[in-house]
Amino acid sequence: MERKKALLLILFFTLFLSSCDVFEYHPYDGRISGETGINAKNIKRIKQNTEGKTTIRFVMMGDSQRWYDETEAFVNHLNKRSDIDFVIHGGDVSDFGATNEFIWMRDIMNSLKVPYVVLLGNHDCLGNGEYIYEEIFGEENFSFMAGNTKFVCLNTNALEYDYSHPVPNFSFMEKEIANIEPGQEKTVLAMHVKPYAEQFNNNVAKGFEYYVNKFLNVQFCLNAHNHNIEVEDIFNDGIIYYGSDNMADRNYLLFTLTPEGYDYEVVYY
Repeated sequence: MERKKALLLILFFTLFLSSCDVFEYHPYDGRISGETGINAKNIKRIKQNTEGKTTIRFVMMGDSQRWYDETEAFVNHLNKRSDIDFVIHGGDVSDFGATNEFIWMRDIMNSLKVPYVVLLGNHDCLGNGEYIYEEIFGEENFSFMAGNTKFVCLNTNALEYDYSHPVPNFSFMEKEIANIEPGQEKTVLAMHVKPYAEQFNNNVAKGFEYYVNKFLNVQFCLNAHNHNIEVEDIFNDGIIYYGSDNMADRNYLLFTLTPEGYDYEVVYY
């Protein structure tokens, strides 16, 4: 009888432990469900959708972090428009670098009718967040063409790497400077952290300015991180850095690039 009870207990605990629904995975364990490689897929869509266009309109937003409802409202708002070519998310998809944070925000952003790309933010580097980011979205430094404009997207979150990793990566920037794409007439640079912010490697800020000015016909630079709308000529060299707000304030930057130049507006929703 005792032996029978023991066998039943063993069977019970075996079934209990084998159930996928009993224990929740550790928030940093890196088990990713759903779509991956999003940036590369959407870059193809952006290039196809803007082929031959000399006027393009795109949205810059960022720092969605814990603001899921506000980001969902942003997506619903943008889906009612028919004049946007793509969206740049300036980073900080997550707050703590936890796997589900990336997945939840990815699923919200995937409801956009237009393609989007996501930059790496400093909060996205916490825990093993960089690994999750790379799996779901892609490489930390990347570029893409939209019409006649090359967008160069950079990891500038130096503090999260304790200067053990080339951030910003000047070798990548040199490569992109030398690689003039067919039909490229302009360049826009995007990053999460702007120069002279606390996360930037400000020992090399002047070097960063040097490389930025080497790109072909730079229109402006984009950043997120500071949770405010910002417009600043940081180096007094004529290149404006536009900073996006966080999603809690329910607004975004809308840019229009034309043959004559560009304009922008802050849109509230």
